[in-house]
Amino acid sequence: MGAVVFALKVWRHYLYGVHCDIFSEHKNLKYVDMQKELNIRQRRWVEFLADYQYEMHYHPGKANVVADALSRRAATSEAGLQVMSMELVRSFRDMQISLVSEDDPKLYREYLTSMVAIDDIRDRIRDGQRTDAWAEPMFQALEEGSTGDYSLRDGLLHFRGRVYIPAGGQIREDIMTEAHCSRYSVHPGITKMTADLKKMMFWPGMKKDITYFVTHCEACQLVKAECRNPAGLLQPLPVPEWKFDDIAMDFIHGLPRSRTGNDSIWVIVDRLTKVARFVPIRKDDSVGVLVRKFVEQYVRYHGVPRTIVSDRDGRFTSREWLSVQAYLGTRLTFSTAFHPQTDGQTERTNRTLKDLLRLCILDRGEPWEKMLPLVEFSYNNSYQSSIKMAPYEALYGRKCRTPLSWVQDEDPKVLGSDFVEDTEAQVRLIRDRMLEAQSRQAKYYDARHRQVEFRVGDQVFLKIRPMHGVSRVRGRRKKLSPRYMGPYRILERIGPLAYRLELSPELAALHDVFHISSLRRALLVTTPSVR
Repeated sequence: MGAVVFALKVWRHYLYGVHCDIFSEHKNLKYVDMQKELNIRQRRWVEFLADYQYEMHYHPGKANVVADALSRRAATSEAGLQVMSMELVRSFRDMQISLVSEDDPKLYREYLTSMVAIDDIRDRIRDGQRTDAWAEPMFQALEEGSTGDYSLRDGLLHFRGRVYIPAGGQIREDIMTEAHCSRYSVHPGITKMTADLKKMMFWPGMKKDITYFVTHCEACQLVKAECRNPAGLLQPLPVPEWKFDDIAMDFIHGLPRSRTGNDSIWVIVDRLTKVARFVPIRKDDSVGVLVRKFVEQYVRYHGVPRTIVSDRDGRFTSREWLSVQAYLGTRLTFSTAFHPQTDGQTERTNRTLKDLLRLCILDRGEPWEKMLPLVEFSYNNSYQSSIKMAPYEALYGRKCRTPLSWVQDEDPKVLGSDFVEDTEAQVRLIRDRMLEAQSRQAKYYDARHRQVEFRVGDQVFLKIRPMHGVSRVRGRRKKLSPRYMGPYRILERIGPLAYRLELSPELAALHDVFHISSLRRALLVTTPSVR
């Protein structure tokens, strides 16, 4: 309807005061005067149309060829110009003509050169075929009148309609370079590149050479994602021998600030019984404050642990924290850089804790710090699938009482040596169940992962995606930055799944030990790729 109004305005001096016929493929325009409800714009248009003597006709789009063609006329696109320019460049090449712009000769010379696939490639192929050992008997057969699958066109040997590419003179390498990383062919994969080249060219071992060329392309290794299972099989931590000997800890940050100023939670989990302590803290608490709270909230109840598993938080790696734990005789185990799965126990507890806090706030509307003690009790008094009992039951021998406990019979009293034997038997049961759970988890985990090993001295690429700040170091935006960086040399193997790398000076702030899932083997070209 807008087009009709526009046409009447443009040709008003022809149409005003005379009868005119309007043809449109919009059938609804015939009944626009009969519609009961119109918006303000449509009312204004109807009022404008009332000044003209016209009759609206429905004309299907298939029959309205002229107007439809004009409305769908394709504008010249950049891609179309590139195709046209490529044809023009081919003509210029045959006539030995070059184009140079007076404004920017270097830019236009580079653009022109990029549009020529390979300079005088036809002559190089023709000369190479005459000296190629594989093509020589084919030329002899053609001279004797035997054709078969071979033919000679424009002086070039063809095999089943495709040009034969000789081995010498770096011709195959130049062709694969043009087909893989030129301006008009942006790093296709093995299948696509093979399919494109096989339509036009042929040489023995073509698929093998293309596979080697693509897999050893450094740009592809840095940018393209691996369409394979992640590297590294499951390596569970050893099952603890006794309660509270081995613990794991982590922080939950970003919570709303409470009335006491706390905005974070310190999560401490016993790796055997799964008993968790949730300590409210401030994100900016110093190491001295954390040491005091650790003694007050954990050591005085459960004693000094033998080992602590944690991530590489700056406070856990500080000199003060390390010296305190060394004085207590506690061995610290840190996760590898950007691999929180090492401390999977605490990470899983963090997720459950945040869900419980969300539910409490949704149901009761109370501040999170006020609900934290009850959340801790609920967590520790709930069934855990890995040990097949509640953490409090693993710790005390029975679950703690709740308002629903009146329906249960009174627990039998166990005294003296029986209590010690029952406690030891329960610990053995918990350890057996944890081993069973680890075996079950490893079965499902390993089915979606693959075994990969590197050797000292190997070159590897390092995954960028999980590393905050690396894109700023490299000066690229995160969205379009490469997935990997490097390559870097492996200096040392740390355990079955971690490696120490020789990082560049710009990454000196990063911890130099990485999990194998963050590494990708660097396939570097050290020998000629094509025979």
